[in-house]
Amino acid sequence: MATKTKPTTARQHVHLTFPEHLINEPILSLLAKQFDVVFNIRGSTVTSDMALVSLELDGKEGEITKAIAWLKSKGISVEPMEQKRFN
Repeated sequence: MATKTKPTTARQHVHLTFPEHLINEPILSLLAKQFDVVFNIRGSTVTSDMALVSLELDGKEGEITKAIAWLKSKGISVEPMEQKRFN
């Protein structure tokens, strides 16, 4: 009998660069509603024409991957920093 494997829980640390037209949009709120991830803002710098955010994403690896792809599709630059896996 096949056994179900539990999806690996992961933590991905990324740096986001938001373009000017997205600075006032609730991107992280939408991210949390659309994907089964929890985010933690580790640092940020916001000006009138740019926003930089250091973010940790916790969740299943597949959900984190989808969340990052969604951010990129919005025009946000995503630079991965480190990833940890938990079982």
